[in-house]
Amino acid sequence: MNWYPLRLTTPVKQHVFGGRAIAERLGRTGLPDGPVAETWEVSDVDGDASTVADGPLAGQTLRQLMAGHAEELLGPVPHPGPRFPLLTKFIDGRGRLPVHLHADDATARELEGEPNGKTEAWHILDAAPGATALVGVRPGVDRTTLHRALLAQDFDAVMRRLPVRAGETIHVPGGTLHSFGPGTLVYEIEQTSDIQQHAMRTRMEDGSPVPDAEWHANLENLLAEWRPEPRPEFHPGLSIGVDDGVRRTILCAGPHFALERWTAGTQAPLRHTFPTARILTNAGAPVTVTSGPWTGTLDRARTLLLPAALGDLRIEGPADVLLGYVPDLDGDIRAPLLHAGYAPAAIAALGEVPAQPSAASPS
Repeated sequence: MNWYPLRLTTPVKQHVFGGRAIAERLGRTGLPDGPVAETWEVSDVDGDASTVADGPLAGQTLRQLMAGHAEELLGPVPHPGPRFPLLTKFIDGRGRLPVHLHADDATARELEGEPNGKTEAWHILDAAPGATALVGVRPGVDRTTLHRALLAQDFDAVMRRLPVRAGETIHVPGGTLHSFGPGTLVYEIEQTSDIQQHAMRTRMEDGSPVPDAEWHANLENLLAEWRPEPRPEFHPGLSIGVDDGVRRTILCAGPHFALERWTAGTQAPLRHTFPTARILTNAGAPVTVTSGPWTGTLDRARTLLLPAALGDLRIEGPADVLLGYVPDLDGDIRAPLLHAGYAPAAIAALGEVPAQPSAASPS
């Protein structure tokens, strides 16, 4: 296979909480009129799968590429399954997102009949002054107390309300009750899944009311999948100087995914080698990207999927880009951050990074 960076089709969700920030603040073109809540940059979700938009592989879905060329596309990722494991999105929370949760892996297999749940992370691109998010429940909240608050739609009685600031990131494990908005623009990375349980009396798609019987069933399902303990916090990430004017900031990390933000000036290009697929999303001005024998332009708020077989990336600065991938937590995350002088506790706060190397790691 003669691989090249893959431009993908991006399913668009026009849920009622969306606005025009993806077009107006990020400069994204080609979007439909009206509210745009989400663009799914890389997706292998059933019914919303990305397809290759150009080049020799045009028209092929990620599922088809995984079926025939998983190792070349994805690289040495443990237990990849038939689906590409990562889903990335821009989300415009002009209004408040519904209070909801996604099952963790074990619960998804037990209750949803799905191979995995959905842990996610939000990187805040822009936030209005005073913007907040609801993430997790307060200590001491039990199932009965939570159920009572959900019936009353009194979320602040039981949930943690956190300030939201541009440039910060939060890792949200499966089973964590959450919401954000209004006035929040987010880049999200998560496991490939669309399972979710909602607490709201109205539908996020169009704002129509949920009938009482359905709503009560939704709450029961949500409570069955809820996990009380995760209480994650927003943080600015951990930065490492790479070259003259080139900086790598690890925003979040865990066994399911890592997300990094790389910036470069004009003194040295951004150079990066990789054994596993990288999702490259441009958060800044248009840049020239070289990967393998391919060179092309990546516009702002656009994404390329870099197959593992390409193995290298070069971007001429100035640049401000996001890189998402399935990490080797020891080699990709722990080792470089420990070498840079970060404490294990700070590294663990990125998400779900073990305090010690895995048994298989030589470090």
